[in-house]
Amino acid sequence: MKIVFLDASTVGDTPLDCIESLGELVCWPTSTPEEALQRVADCNVLIINKVKVTKELLDAAPSLKLVCEAATGVNNIDLEACRERGIPVRNVAGYSTDSVVQATFMHILSLLGNAPYFDNAVKSGSYSASPIFTDVSRPFVEIRGKRMGIIGMGAIGTGVARVAEAFGMEVVYYSTSGTGHCTEWPSISLEELMRTSDVISIHAPYNERTAGLIGLEQLKMMKPSAVIVNMGRGGIIVEKDLAEVVDEGLIGGAALDVFEKEPVPADSPLLHTRHPELLRFTPHTAWASVEARKRLVSAIAGNIRDSIPTL
Repeated sequence: MKIVFLDASTVGDTPLDCIESLGELVCWPTSTPEEALQRVADCNVLIINKVKVTKELLDAAPSLKLVCEAATGVNNIDLEACRERGIPVRNVAGYSTDSVVQATFMHILSLLGNAPYFDNAVKSGSYSASPIFTDVSRPFVEIRGKRMGIIGMGAIGTGVARVAEAFGMEVVYYSTSGTGHCTEWPSISLEELMRTSDVISIHAPYNERTAGLIGLEQLKMMKPSAVIVNMGRGGIIVEKDLAEVVDEGLIGGAALDVFEKEPVPADSPLLHTRHPELLRFTPHTAWASVEARKRLVSAIAGNIRDSIPTL
């Protein structure tokens, strides 16, 4: 059995021994669409993360029996074309929940605590030259008693809510599906959430209901001291609108791990604001703790192992 991983660099240096033990494993760090067509010619199992699985790619892989998505979302795979060819698709869910929850609070605490400023105050020497023992020139607010508004109360949103409660925050949420199945915390309208929350944290999928959900109108509803964090999917926040409210100093700050286009373009308005100190970015890494990547690889191996009788 030949297993081909077309973009193995997306899991970094995570050992792939558990997959390699199942057959001949060929890993390519990255693959262009043209390269992918050549590399799948004799593969039986295809592993991909962001490489697109199109009809053309499937036609170039006559021996293909299984497609493994090295992530949860499968929007990069032509599922109908796979069904037509009788090729099952297996993804991995739940492996990164703890990782994303932790990264969410890393950003929230950095924003509310002005972490980069205070870190630089020490490293730059300005604190060493200070006539007093402390630096209270920048605000540092507590999150106890503040309102956390969560957009998307799935597994990750629920994890964020529990940590927020441990900090003493009040939790509310907006259901992007309109169902509001979670009864542990109040489900409120998007407008009320935007107007009343001190911290807004996005953990929703990208679909027709969430595309451009948070634009200029919604951002201008926020309290001037409030911060917004997007750990869901790029495109839920309209980036040019976010850059505008940051430029105008209308909100307390924002943090993004995901972007409308990835990698983020060098000319993105988010990278050229007048107030970069109000922004925190990570390059779509919230999912990728060492432990989460190990769980992911193990689950991919499990998906292959479970499918072996039919391969």
